[in-house]
Amino acid sequence: MTNTVCTLGFTQKSASQFFALLRNAQVKTVLDVRLNNVSQLAGFTKRDDLPFFLRELCDADYVHVPDWAPTTALLKPYKQGDISWQAYEDGFLNLMSQRHIEKNLPPALLQNACLLCSEHLPHQCHRRLVIEYLNQHSQLGLTVKHLV
Repeated sequence: MTNTVCTLGFTQKSASQFFALLRNAQVKTVLDVRLNNVSQLAGFTKRDDLPFFLRELCDADYVHVPDWAPTTALLKPYKQGDISWQAYEDGFLNLMSQRHIEKNLPPALLQNACLLCSEHLPHQCHRRLVIEYLNQHSQLGLTVKHLV
């Protein structure tokens, strides 16, 4: 079984660009993997507003998946430059393993899904790591399409 899963960061995009990317990719479920989904910086992707916008503009559902987000204790030192990307990546992969994220997800949830976080590009973003982890620790066979 092979599923294509999209990923998308909301920064450096207008609302028009953001929702067009989701519509054009025919996303039906946005999986919010952000640690902080209520920040002022989230703009049109705030937790309390995004489900409405997704439903009205994309006919898509919203699911917050906090187990797929890093902890503050891990993210803060990386953002402040106190640990390297490699140390952050190792820590996050270990965290997902401790959480057993591959055991708490029905595969149907990943059909026409998109992982959402804030980073513009996926290269140094945990949403990419989530997909890679799931591919190594499950039979989901995910193919990723990064929407930029």
